[in-house]
Amino acid sequence: MNGLPVYRWRLAPDGYATYRQLRALGLRPGGQDVAAQLERPRRRRGPLVAYLYRIDRAKPVRPMTPARWAALERANAARRMCPNCRRDAGYRIPPSLGMCTPCADA
Repeated sequence: MNGLPVYRWRLAPDGYATYRQLRALGLRPGGQDVAAQLERPRRRRGPLVAYLYRIDRAKPVRPMTPARWAALERANAARRMCPNCRRDAGYRIPPSLGMCTPCADA
């Protein structure tokens, strides 16, 4: 991404927003390329980078349809299902364990 304008942290001009800021405004990048980037310097590592998009080119977020809500519910239910005991754990099973806590402790 060479050739992009680079701004220091908190010094970006108006009209630019990060992905999260766009979502908070009810917008999405809508296929546009990254317009600029922010860099926050750190002492012992490379700088933190945040990509900026133009607000005037952003599009509204697509609304959730009933089919999308159902698909999201099925995906979340699959993440709660323990592969060992086949029970709904009631929480999202951590990928590090790969199973519910009672199965991991046993």
